[in-house]
Amino acid sequence: MDFVLKPVFGMLNFLFVSLSICLILAENNRNCDDPLVPTSPQTSFNSSSQLSDSHSPGFAKLNRRDGAGGWSPLDSNKYQWLEIDLGERTEIAGVATQGRYGSSDWVTSYLLMFSDTGRNWKQYRQEESIWAFSGNTNADSVVQYKLQQHVIARFLRFVPLDWNANGRIGMRVEIYGCLYKSDVAGFDGSSSLLYRFSQKSIQTIRDSISMKFKTMQNTGVILHGEGQHGDYITLELHKGKLFLHINLDSAKALSSDSHALVTLGSLLDDQHWHSVLIERVNKHINFTVDKNTQQFQIKGQFDPLNIDYELSFGGIPVPGKPGTSLKKSFQGCLENVFYNGINIIDLAKRQKPGIRIVGNVTFSCPEPSNVPVTFVSPASYLLLPGSLQKDSISVKFQFRTWNIAGLLLRSELYLGSGVLWLYLIDGKVKLSISKSGRNLVDVTTGTTLNDGQWHSIELSARRNRLSVTLDNDASAAAHASSPFYIFSGGQYYFGGCPEIISNQGCKNPFSVFQGCMRLISIDKQDVNLIQVQQRITGNFSDLHVDLCGIIDRCSPNYCEHGGKCSQSWNTFYCNCTNTGYTGATCHSSIYEQSCEAYKHKGNASGFYYIDLDGSGLQRPLLVYCNMTDKTWTVLQHNNTELTKVRGSNQHTVYFNYTANMEQLQAIINQAEYCEQELAYHCKKSRLLNTTEGTPFTWWVGRTNELQTYWGGAVPGRQTCACGLKENCIDTKHFCNCDSDRNEWTNDSGLLTFKEHLPVTKIVIGDINRASSEAAYKVGLLQCNGDKHFWNAAYFNTETSYLHFPTFHGELSADISFLFKTTASSGVFLENLGIKDFIRIELKSPSEVNLSYDVGNGPFDVTVKTPTRLNDNQWHYVKAERNVKEASLQVDQIPRRTQKAPADGHIHLQLNSQLFLGCIRSLQLNGITLDLEERAKITPGVKPGCPGHCSSYGSLCHNKGKCIEKYNGFSCDCKTCFLKMNNFSVFVSVFPEVAAYFKSGTSVMYTFKEPHEINTNSSAQSSSIYSDVTLRSEKIYFSFRTTQTPSLLLYVSSYYKEYLAVTLNKNGHLQIKYKLHNNKAPEMFRIHFRNLANGHPHEVEIDREGDKLSVQIDQHPREEFSLSSDSEFNAIKSIILGKIFESSDLDQDISRVNSLGFSGCLSSVQFNNIAPLKAALLYPDSAPITVKGQLVDSHCGASSAADPSSVETTHSLSDHSGPLDEGEPIVNAIRSDSALIGGVIAVIIFVILCVVTVMARFLYQRKETYRNREAKGPQHDDNSDLTLKNELNSQNTLSENQREYFI
Repeated sequence: MDFVLKPVFGMLNFLFVSLSICLILAENNRNCDDPLVPTSPQTSFNSSSQLSDSHSPGFAKLNRRDGAGGWSPLDSNKYQWLEIDLGERTEIAGVATQGRYGSSDWVTSYLLMFSDTGRNWKQYRQEESIWAFSGNTNADSVVQYKLQQHVIARFLRFVPLDWNANGRIGMRVEIYGCLYKSDVAGFDGSSSLLYRFSQKSIQTIRDSISMKFKTMQNTGVILHGEGQHGDYITLELHKGKLFLHINLDSAKALSSDSHALVTLGSLLDDQHWHSVLIERVNKHINFTVDKNTQQFQIKGQFDPLNIDYELSFGGIPVPGKPGTSLKKSFQGCLENVFYNGINIIDLAKRQKPGIRIVGNVTFSCPEPSNVPVTFVSPASYLLLPGSLQKDSISVKFQFRTWNIAGLLLRSELYLGSGVLWLYLIDGKVKLSISKSGRNLVDVTTGTTLNDGQWHSIELSARRNRLSVTLDNDASAAAHASSPFYIFSGGQYYFGGCPEIISNQGCKNPFSVFQGCMRLISIDKQDVNLIQVQQRITGNFSDLHVDLCGIIDRCSPNYCEHGGKCSQSWNTFYCNCTNTGYTGATCHSSIYEQSCEAYKHKGNASGFYYIDLDGSGLQRPLLVYCNMTDKTWTVLQHNNTELTKVRGSNQHTVYFNYTANMEQLQAIINQAEYCEQELAYHCKKSRLLNTTEGTPFTWWVGRTNELQTYWGGAVPGRQTCACGLKENCIDTKHFCNCDSDRNEWTNDSGLLTFKEHLPVTKIVIGDINRASSEAAYKVGLLQCNGDKHFWNAAYFNTETSYLHFPTFHGELSADISFLFKTTASSGVFLENLGIKDFIRIELKSPSEVNLSYDVGNGPFDVTVKTPTRLNDNQWHYVKAERNVKEASLQVDQIPRRTQKAPADGHIHLQLNSQLFLGCIRSLQLNGITLDLEERAKITPGVKPGCPGHCSSYGSLCHNKGKCIEKYNGFSCDCKTCFLKMNNFSVFVSVFPEVAAYFKSGTSVMYTFKEPHEINTNSSAQSSSIYSDVTLRSEKIYFSFRTTQTPSLLLYVSSYYKEYLAVTLNKNGHLQIKYKLHNNKAPEMFRIHFRNLANGHPHEVEIDREGDKLSVQIDQHPREEFSLSSDSEFNAIKSIILGKIFESSDLDQDISRVNSLGFSGCLSSVQFNNIAPLKAALLYPDSAPITVKGQLVDSHCGASSAADPSSVETTHSLSDHSGPLDEGEPIVNAIRSDSALIGGVIAVIIFVILCVVTVMARFLYQRKETYRNREAKGPQHDDNSDLTLKNELNSQNTLSENQREYFI
């Protein structure tokens, strides 16, 4: 039922929202463009000053020529303004300006400010920034603007920013708009409006609540309604933000699934109007505050909202209600409150019976006295007078800021007895009195006062006692004593000091204050800041009087992917820690987008995080990258074991993958090929029955469709692999299991049809008969190939280009691609808007340029490279632009950045590309554009790009041959070798090899003796002379063992110098160098955890002179210094495993060598020499001596080329229990499994105890050891233990590979 209703509810939600939008658009598009100034009397005009009576603001009407032809102030500076009183609150839709008639006076740019009362002004903002309007270029032309966001206000101010350099400020203006009607109610913090329903309870599945509010209080409940069984809705203001609480599930009122809490807005206690809209259809909710909307869905079981009796607006009238007793009621004004189309305030004004008024509700909006000032720059300060030589000081004010430090107040005490400082430091308030550089008083109080909230400070001093009270909390006041009596000095500097002027006597040693202050009182007298603005009292510099310009730069949050936003007054910062992303806004992923990309950075097989959509919304995903000749991406699920089932009518199994379905789809779509093993082992259990009949067993993939073909078969045919190949056991059937035999058989194979992968469910049917048994296995999902990585286009003429649909990147955009060319210049991509543009181009052979304009003029970021880029090699370019900065990176050169405008947007459309050459893997915000498909239908452009080997051939090491492919390359490693000193040395070639060592196994790579001591003319001709002095070594190998102590690697010298790498008895790595025959060896210990734990470990040792660095796995490097010598002379041999020529070994090495090495070694490399690879691949032609049994293995190296080797299954022949012939070892799902398992566990325990006692006895008697012979390696067709062990991080040596020492 839910499956049917969800689309219906979604459609209803869409229609409801669309209708709301249409109504809003219709409302905004009504005729509201009447000129408002012509009918306004001259008394409606006001200004900061006027040049003369004929230049008064009353002459500032558009196209009027009376007076001096317009308004001009006395002084032309940034403190001037022109104000119009429209008489009542009006909807303002547009403005127009002119210069002063017949003059050189006009304004070239200006701001708009608006207010309801002529106090507490607010700046007009557009696109999240204070908007500067372009003005006039002469005195007579009219420049008109329609406002994107209509303004509701009574007073409007024009604030000139710039004017004609050859004249002065001069203005004539017009305002366009219409009358604004509203219903307003005022609440005093203990009042409310109760809207009572016509019935006891109301149940709704659709709600619409809208209103406007304004307040100076940062906390209070605006709306509340609840039901008897737990449903509720609450809208409350908390610390200047709106919180919406809603619960629909009556039975689970406290459930986190059914309860939703959403937060929007910030700094909403600014005494300006803010709009709220709540729209609900069932569980779908749109929550809008001002222009920001958040859409969410409640997870609960039920859809209706059940409210009993009433809805409360303005507060909660009954304080005893559960969960509401501690909540404050709203104090401020509400306007145009509508609940499902009902005008609540209108009903209250007309005293309708459905409305009850609680407390003192007024139908007007009282305006409290509030004249804030804003300190906007380092030059800002406010100087206020006080009483001189008074024996007490009393100063009170409120402030808000984002900065952690800044000067709040400074006053020099009478007769130079000291200077009183009050300032913020680390978000705390500090009071000090200093004299001659010495602090006489020092007291600190408060914490995190830089949270953007209003905080009150009261400073009082009498005689020698001082106190500082924060936020009216007298109990937490800080007190201090002065060594002298305090007398006031008569002047108080707030926020800062003037620039160093000798007669001012104020120097600020602290950070400047950037923020707002209000409600200032000195000596218990309120300060009239309007008089300060009019220069009647006090003085100031660079202040905005009568407005608070604080901005919450973290609302909305521009930090992407969960980055944490913090801010100062001027900017914001994103903390990207643990997000997997980086950059100024956490936009760019730190991970590659595919295993293919990791491979081409030189990475080996292993686990990697991949970010499939780069900077998109999908989270990074951990996968296993199997780097064979092909690059396989391997994904695990919850059950890869072969699992037995029996005794039920129908058994259903679900498979949960480490990736979500969206990520799975992206991996599969991006891959060229995918496969997944599907196996069914059966005994009297039929599989698909017949091709016409209903199958007993089927599976479901990501398309959620039932599939009736089996592993190895193809879609559309109800058959198994044997039916496709016509080699089933019973030719009458198309699956082996359908022969219904009373013996074990199976149908297995690979599913390769990508659209159906992966397997998410299997339903097994024919297992309810007495003798029926079955076992299933679903392998790992494996994909290879990367369509995005190799997607390329070749532009073969200078006029060639590809056109793509518009790409949107309003606030952030990243562009990355690879290119190669022989041209010296060309445009990679370009988007030209009306004014905005973005372009990336090759400006010269060694210069790449990013240029863009978001409306604030062009910006450029250029990267110059030390080498030419038109060398027909692949080069990487990545550009990013966000609200904080723009950056450009080319290849591995450090990226160049430039601060970008704080706001703006770019609609990116790729066209007019004039690039000659190849572009590959073009991505915009993590989305790869299909260059090849577009190139197929575009003249002058060819899909693909030849010449991959010219750039990537270097990845084929040691003269491996690069084979060109359409979408990449491969390496032919059959004849790989390296010439060194005229002798052939076998070196590391891809893929790597690994081998299992026993205690008697030894691999020795021998160098030829130096010329001066060479006496053996019959030395192997393939050796090299070892007369080169080494000042550095680079050693790398992987190992896995449980033996301690162990000798991992030994390098000897003809001069009795050596290097030994061992594990001590605690499993810690030790490196022993002896580089001087007459000096003692040096030992370096890495006190890491026990490495003899059966898990694979990687070791990298780098020596450069006397500097030694060691890294284990992915842990930080450790650095050491050698003191004896820095030269390794005349190397003789590299030995892995046991050393048989042990006469020259020192005592410690000899003791460890006596045990040999038991375990696995892989990827061994000493500088350019790979001794293990030479022993396994070229034993006849390399200078290699192998003693003992050396077994090729995959115990630590990259997986074999066959990707199926990384799957997990058990061999049928390994099972030792009394099963029928061919029965698989499985995780049996049977009722008696616990009993059988218990019996087996007891038997194994007894056997182990006996063996342990015997081993201890033999050890004590013989004081020697014996080892148990291991079984030979078993090559099982389905052997895939390698990756399973790595996935579960439980790598241990198998029983047939482990030595026991007794």
